[in-house]
Amino acid sequence: VQLQASGGGLVQPGGSLRLSCAPSGLTSDYHPIGWFRQAPGKEREGVSCIMSVDGKTYYADSVKGRFTVSRDNAKNTLYLQMNSLKPEDTAVYYCATACTVIGGSPFDYGIHDWGKGTQVTVSS
Repeated sequence: VQLQASGGGLVQPGGSLRLSCAPSGLTSDYHPIGWFRQAPGKEREGVSCIMSVDGKTYYADSVKGRFTVSRDNAKNTLYLQMNSLKPEDTAVYYCATACTVIGGSPFDYGIHDWGKGTQVTVSS
């Protein structure tokens, strides 16, 4: 089973994109819950997570108020609605089935299986 993120592309500053993430193959026990990103030359960072148990959402400070994470449990699909995009949002975005929350912010600690990411480029 591999997670596949999609929906990336080239967008102008201030624009919007909606990312999707779904597992391929047998998926009954494989539920994506978190979004992460890695910009060129930088460490991977947490963007947003939605907890399976209670649906609580968590965001990195840099995306609060602009990004919204959601899930469609029937489709086992994770989404990330990204509005008011900035050039600093440019990165490869990945999804994962785990998320560590510390101080209300998401982190990628202990995640090893990343699957296929999707490129988001914000540029005029």
